[in-house]
Parts: sequence; structure tokens; C-alpha cells
Amino acid sequence: MMAVAARRIQPNAENCTEAELNVAAKCTSKHQSAVRMLAIRALIIGTDPAAVLAIFDITQRTLFNWVRRFNQRGIDGLIEGKRAGRPRKITSELSDRCRYLIQEPQTVGVFHWTAKKFHGYLREELGQELGYRTVVRWLHDAGFRLKVPQPWPDRQDEAQRAEYVCRLQKWLSDDNIDLWFSDEMGVDGDPRPRRRWAQKGSNPRVTKNGDHLRMNVMGMVCPRQGEFYGYEFTHSDTECFQIFLDEANREIEFKRPRNLLIMDNACWHKSKSLKWGRFEPVYLPAYSPDLNPIERLWLIIKAEWFTDFVAKNMEQLIERLDQALNWAMNRQTENQRTCTIKKEL
Repeated sequence: MMAVAARRIQPNAENCTEAELNVAAKCTSKHQSAVRMLAIRALIIGTDPAAVLAIFDITQRTLFNWVRRFNQRGIDGLIEGKRAGRPRKITSELSDRCRYLIQEPQTVGVFHWTAKKFHGYLREELGQELGYRTVVRWLHDAGFRLKVPQPWPDRQDEAQRAEYVCRLQKWLSDDNIDLWFSDEMGVDGDPRPRRRWAQKGSNPRVTKNGDHLRMNVMGMVCPRQGEFYGYEFTHSDTECFQIFLDEANREIEFKRPRNLLIMDNACWHKSKSLKWGRFEPVYLPAYSPDLNPIERLWLIIKAEWFTDFVAKNMEQLIERLDQALNWAMNRQTENQRTCTIKKEL
């Protein structure tokens, strides 16, 4: 039986030399293609077919197919191409409907979807015989991700926001004006753990003692130059804010005649006793933190310096905060990108 098979397993040596097959096997990026080329090379140099089957752990039928493809197309016949794979169970028509249901769950009396709930709806209500993993894979392929909605106030005055944006555009076009955006940030001694990638099945942990160590930072940033100035306090009130203004007026080298200080409507920002120095106060529309670009800088500072950081005492927290603020002051080019105002227009 093997003798008959040996006569059938005869690659055409005129299609390619043994040396060319050896070079092609080393150059190909596909492991399977290299195995095919080495098997054909072994037959061309006279290796017994039974030995080839044993060495490469393949069946006679597989080796017959490789020889046939080599005899028909040479080396090109041995190169593995892209596989079509199984047809998708979720058709384009069903995909469009699923996308609409995910984006508008209220149309079917649902307030929010989880993958499990959506899978159950497709099977029970639409009669689709789909596996749970198929549904999850489609959600990822369609660009959906599981996210926690950001709390958003419903008390914003859209007319005030539109009017502020128009004023902002005029200020940006005036070379005599620098815009400074101010806000406060609270920093905990052991902040809440952040989401991260981890090995499936693992249970990552970080220390969180629950100690009530907290410091406040008053800061301002000028997106045009990327200049940042910050001052640390144990709390926020009018007296602290006045100290912050006095120090900023003394230490900042102002580049332009007018310097607008844009901030929210906190009570200590609106005290009539405040002495502004070279700053001109401007107040954001109510409930509009998204219009203050320093908010993005606060997020980066916390991510870079306070992820998994635990302070055992107030001195450690202040030392860490000093390092973070110095880092923010020295990244002016990055601050220009972080706090760009184009996103608000």
C-alpha cells in the first residue's frame, strides 16, 4: 500500500529547486506555508514518503494535496492565503436593527442594556438562535463598549452657554488678552482605585485604608502659553482664594495687558472683598464644568500622580502633591494640547 502511495507522491522538481524551497521556507511569515515547503523539499531530495508523514505529523491525503498544489502552481501553491471563515450569524439587516436597539432602548421599553439582557431579548423576542459570545463579539465589532454614564446636570442655561462661547471667540482673536482658567481640585490620601487591564480570572488589589487625608489645590492655566500655576490649601474659602490671587499676581510674568480669569460660580470667587490685582474676573455659565479646560489637566494630574498612591500621613500627601504641581508647571507644551479651547467651540 505504501509503495503505491510513494509512486503517487512525486513533486515535479522542475517547478522549483531544493535550494529555492529552502530559502522560501525561511522567508515566509506563515508557519504553515514553511511546513509545506519543507515537506516538498524533503520529497525532492529523496526522503521516503512514510518518513515525511511521520516527521511533519500529517496524513497521506494532506501530503497528496500539497504535492498536487505544488505541481500545479509551484511555490505559490504552497503559500497559505486568507481564510474566509464561517459566515456571520448576525446578518447586515439584523446588525442594523441591533445597532438601533442598543442606541434607542426605550423603543422596546428598556432603559439600559447589558450584554446578557440584550442576548435574552434577541432570543426570546426576536427568535434569533444566537450564542451569548456571538452577541458580545458583535457588540465589540460594532464599536460598543460598556461605559458608566457621566452624571450631567439638567439646569444648564443654553442661551447663557451660547452667549459665553461667542464672547470666548472674541477674546481668543484679541492679541491683547490672555485667558486664564481657574478651578479647585481635591486630592485624597488614598483615592479610589482606577480601572485597568488585568489577566482574565485574576483579582488585582490595591491598598485603600479609608484614612481621611485630603488636600485642596487652587490652580489656573493659560492654554495659549500652557503656563500653569497652583497653590495648596487644606480647604477652600475667600481667605484662601485671596492668598492664591496675591501669590499669582506676584509670581506670574504676564505677557499681555489684559488677563481674564475665568472660573465657576463658587461663593469664594464672588466675594466683594476680593482684590484681583491684574486679573479681570469672568464667570462661567452655571453648571458648565465642561467649558473649563483646566478640568482636563486635573484628570491627568490625578491619573499620573495619584493612581494607587496611598499616603500614611499628611506629610506624605503634601510631598506627593508638591511633585505633581511642579510636574504640571514644567509641561507647558503638553498643557497647550491638554487645555486647548477648540473643544469648547
